[in-house]
Formats: sequence, structure tokens, C-alpha cells
Amino acid sequence: MSTLSRSDLLRLAHTGAAARVKVLQEELDSLYDSFPGLRAGRRRGKQADSSAAAPAPASTAKIGRKRSGWSAAKRKAAADRMRKYWAARKAAATKTSKTSKKQ
Repeated sequence: MSTLSRSDLLRLAHTGAAARVKVLQEELDSLYDSFPGLRAGRRRGKQADSSAAAPAPASTAKIGRKRSGWSAAKRKAAADRMRKYWAARKAAATKTSKTSKKQ
């Protein structure tokens, strides 16, 4: 049995991966030819219009719903609520453990 060097293994793996990508791309092209609506994808839970192909993105900019961040006041309010919540849980757990030790 002959042993292959790391560079030979990597070259073979790369060649195999490239061949697999080509096969998958051909399969995708075949599916898109059979079902043109698939190329448009789904938008917000509804089937996209299959008669119109989705436009290709002009750049690699992030695509998706834009969310506004929380203001500092909202983050502080949420942090305060969570501190109160966990303090109450800790107090309840301490109270429960003290009660069980007495018995």
C-alpha cells in the first residue's frame, strides 16, 4: 500500500469536491429548468410569483429584513426586569432549600 503525502491528498480532495460541485450544479440547473418558480424562492411565507424570475443581487450586501436595535433605555429596562426575575427565582430556591433541610 502506498502512502500519499498531505499535498497529494488535498489535491485529490479538491479535485473530487470540484467534480461534486459540477454534478450538483448540473442537477440544480435541471431542476430550475423543470420548475422555474424555484429560482425566485419564498418570500415571507408566501410563494413568490413564478412568472417572474428573482433579480440577481447587485452586490454582496446583506439581504433580509432590517431590524432596528434596542435603545439604551430599552436594554436597561430589560436588564432590570431580568435581574428582578432571577433574584426572585434565587430567593424562591433558597427558601425551598431551607424548608427541605428543616424537615
